[in-house]
Amino acid sequence: MTSASLDDFVVALYRDLGDRAAFDARLDPAVTVWETPWPTLMRGIAELDELRGPAVAPEDRAEPLPEVRPVEIVSDDFGDGTGLVRYVLEVRDPADGRLLERVRVTDVLRHGDEGWRIVHHHAQDLPADGAN
Repeated sequence: MTSASLDDFVVALYRDLGDRAAFDARLDPAVTVWETPWPTLMRGIAELDELRGPAVAPEDRAEPLPEVRPVEIVSDDFGDGTGLVRYVLEVRDPADGRLLERVRVTDVLRHGDEGWRIVHHHAQDLPADGAN
């Protein structure tokens, strides 16, 4: 698999953000996660759900989800079933496109029988104004 394929994987991951099952299918069940608002390392999807809260069906949402788009993607496929992807997530208001949030992300992936899956996700909030 090429680095471009890893780029496509990340784009598809966030395209499916509103579909919890499709999003979670791209996570290893034992995924570890560092997120800015959570004080400890999360282990597994169940602990991640403590941060995310309950899944809400699209038809039950009171407001549309913000647009979440990965940009500045840098990816490496090491050819041994291991991949590394770094990117910035831009979170935009769905009504006017205004930048609400930026998040710096590093994902470590493994390729197995079910394709690429994220085994570790590390995200850090950045200022929305672009200052680092």
